[in-house]
Amino acid sequence: MNIQDIRRQFPILDQEVNDHPLVYLDSSATSQKPIQVIEAVNQYYREYNSNVHRGVHTLGTKATDAYEGAREKVRKFINAKSLEEVIFTRGTTTSLNTVAASYAAANLKQGDEIVITHMEHHSNIIPWQQVAKRTGARLKYIPLQEDGTLSLEDVREAITDNTKLVSVTQVSNVLGTINPIKEIAKIAHEHNAVIVVDGAQSAPHMLVDVQDLDCDFFAFSGHKMCGPTGIGVLYGKKHLLENMEPIEFGGEMIDFVHLYESTWKELPWKFEGGTPIIAGAIGLGAAIDFLNEVGLEQIAEHDHKLAAYALDKLSSVEGITIYGPHDAAKRGGLVTFNLTDVHPHDVATVLDAEGIAVRAGHHCAQPLMRWLNVTATARASFYLYNTEEDIDRLSEGLVKAKEYFSDVF
Repeated sequence: MNIQDIRRQFPILDQEVNDHPLVYLDSSATSQKPIQVIEAVNQYYREYNSNVHRGVHTLGTKATDAYEGAREKVRKFINAKSLEEVIFTRGTTTSLNTVAASYAAANLKQGDEIVITHMEHHSNIIPWQQVAKRTGARLKYIPLQEDGTLSLEDVREAITDNTKLVSVTQVSNVLGTINPIKEIAKIAHEHNAVIVVDGAQSAPHMLVDVQDLDCDFFAFSGHKMCGPTGIGVLYGKKHLLENMEPIEFGGEMIDFVHLYESTWKELPWKFEGGTPIIAGAIGLGAAIDFLNEVGLEQIAEHDHKLAAYALDKLSSVEGITIYGPHDAAKRGGLVTFNLTDVHPHDVATVLDAEGIAVRAGHHCAQPLMRWLNVTATARASFYLYNTEEDIDRLSEGLVKAKEYFSDVF
């Protein structure tokens, strides 16, 4: 990877923030967008803005071809068997809620179990809490190891014949932990449970093959993988999606509407009610083209190198606590930390004054914060456009933050 060539394709990175060159270390929240994606969305609105599927005129046909072409790009990107298994949504949150409200609510009952982990994002906790309340199912948690990883022995103990659904993130947005999805899926299927995977932090950074993972559902967002906001994907095995009811009703998703009854379109459109997110899907398709050109294997290798460098570099900062696996091979491209006696929001404020953008707070993972025995943390997350020099700047900024608050107090 030629990082400088890649960086030149991201216009936003070529600026100063607070009189310092921008160092963007918040890609886990949202990634920056390359010029190819910006131009693809712009071209749609400038040249062939039209609704899809409904019109026979030239612009409508061109928009439909681009929208459905993006679906095929997604199918190849995650190696789904068919286009019917690729549903466009607003993002990971909507995808997970769709599985909860459609599949889980209809198939779970009193005494069934839903198994998740303490490291989940709120979007992969709250929907299952609601399903448990509605159906009488029991919500169970797989415990974490001291370093924030999962033990397969604990997975086997947590998943029983009463387990009907397992939902787990492939990469933690706080700890960076890479979970063994393929092995967890095998255990879940041995007990006839379905497995749902939150791929928000994995799809942008590594090769994802849903057939090899043998997951039943897989959810991810476009905005974390160089695409626009407001577009995401729900992958589901065809036989499961066929037996699920849509949760949004109206135009586009119907086949026939009578006065008292209606029928639905075939997959994938029965889950895409209303005017779809056309520009977002086209932008996501352009983002996939860009990522494929760079190479997901190269991006994953770059992430691991940056994580290893960051773990080594930041460990030398006095008073720092780093959370999650200390083996870079077991984590994605992010480092979450705290400085002794300095609130993470104060750390982020000092870093911002140096032109360095990091995330501070509970990262939509309050149960994990309680497991870590903290109220909040700071997080630096990396992507294909970041360099070791960015991490050097981060390290220097943390030293300044430590010195500043030592002088103040």
